[in-house]
Amino acid sequence: MREIKKLIVLENKLISSNIYSMVLQSKGLAKISKPGQFINLYCREGSRLLPRPISICEINKLEDTIKLVYAVVGAGTKEFSNIKVGEKIEALGPLGNGFIIEKDKTKNIIVGGGIGVPPLLELAKNLNGEIEVYLGFRSKSILIEDFKKYGAKVHVATEDGSEGFKGNVLELMKKNNVNGSIIYSCGPKPMLKAVAKWAKKKNIPMQVSLEERMACGIGVCVGCVCKIKDKNQSDWQYKKVCKDGPVFWSDEVIWDE
Repeated sequence: MREIKKLIVLENKLISSNIYSMVLQSKGLAKISKPGQFINLYCREGSRLLPRPISICEINKLEDTIKLVYAVVGAGTKEFSNIKVGEKIEALGPLGNGFIIEKDKTKNIIVGGGIGVPPLLELAKNLNGEIEVYLGFRSKSILIEDFKKYGAKVHVATEDGSEGFKGNVLELMKKNNVNGSIIYSCGPKPMLKAVAKWAKKKNIPMQVSLEERMACGIGVCVGCVCKIKDKNQSDWQYKKVCKDGPVFWSDEVIWDE
């Protein structure tokens, strides 16, 4: 049973509009964390009892640190953004099941959207073969140079055309006639659904990290369930995104709900 730990904040800085990067001394969490997993961060304010699940962006096992990149979207994440370097924050993790890294794939396609981009960075560090990354944003991008640092070829789409291709990430992929051995993706559900449909037509296997609202983050409250097909594909069952996921194979997910 994992326990809540008090972790020292080594960095907590603004990297884009309402987007922060936080580095934590992990007290051993880095050594057991995998790409695609998340941790629960706990607020200090007593009225905010539920933890906030934040995806792990990068893992440094040698220095025993983990990096989180999060958006300020409410009172809890606003509180996190005001934490100073040297202060402590309570955390539980790593949680969930991350990406299944297919080492034999020669061309890996990574597709991310918005705040779904950060957990894909640690994944990129751990892949073999060629890595091509397609990232979609409304306007300002994040972590582009970080992906390039690990040898990935990065393509950017923005809805307002302020950077890269004007349009959504799937439109850019179609324009470039993308093909590959496997797709790994994280982002808004409409984006995942559209890319999954396209991948199925091209017969490319795809893993998706689902973004669902989580309350407990450990599978107790059953607040983040999604419909997943049985192995025989003839029926379905509810699975918990926080515990059974957040990563699933795209052809397991029942998208039309």
